[in-house]
Amino acid sequence: MLNTSQRLSAPLALLLGALVIPAGQGQQAAPAAAPAPATAAAPANSSLSSSLGLFVFPAHNQAAPQQSDDEGACYGWAKSQTGIDPMNIRPPAPPEPSPEQQQQAANAGNGARAAGAARGAAGVISGGAAKRRAKKQAEAQQQQQQAAAEQQAQAYVAQQKATYNKAFTACMEGKGYTVK
Repeated sequence: MLNTSQRLSAPLALLLGALVIPAGQGQQAAPAAAPAPATAAAPANSSLSSSLGLFVFPAHNQAAPQQSDDEGACYGWAKSQTGIDPMNIRPPAPPEPSPEQQQQAANAGNGARAAGAARGAAGVISGGAAKRRAKKQAEAQQQQQQAAAEQQAQAYVAQQKATYNKAFTACMEGKGYTVK
């Protein structure tokens, strides 16, 4: 146990030491780096088109403020035309299992136990095993249904985004942009 705490405390002590010791002491400070490229690309990443996963090129030398205005106008137009808000797509709720399905899952294997009880102790054991198998099968089937529902939800969201992006692209191309 002492060995484990020593292994954990050594990296922790190094980390704390690095935070407490000024850059001039202990280790050589890292050379000053140029500004990160992400800060230069931040305005492009914050555009509506980039949040939609689209690349918009101003084919007629439109200025950045004009492009931003045009993207905002096309965002609203595409939203009104399709009825889709691309920032808030919610798939339809999956159907609830029917009462019959719920009852069937709850009673999986009950008949095997009752029949087994009539045959004695050995039958009870095998009936219990059959009930457990039936319950596992019901759980596996439920997991498969959930996975299928998740895939359908993902497909629905992708289809909605594609429909919206098609309308947005048509609008932007009409305003003189190339969209990919």
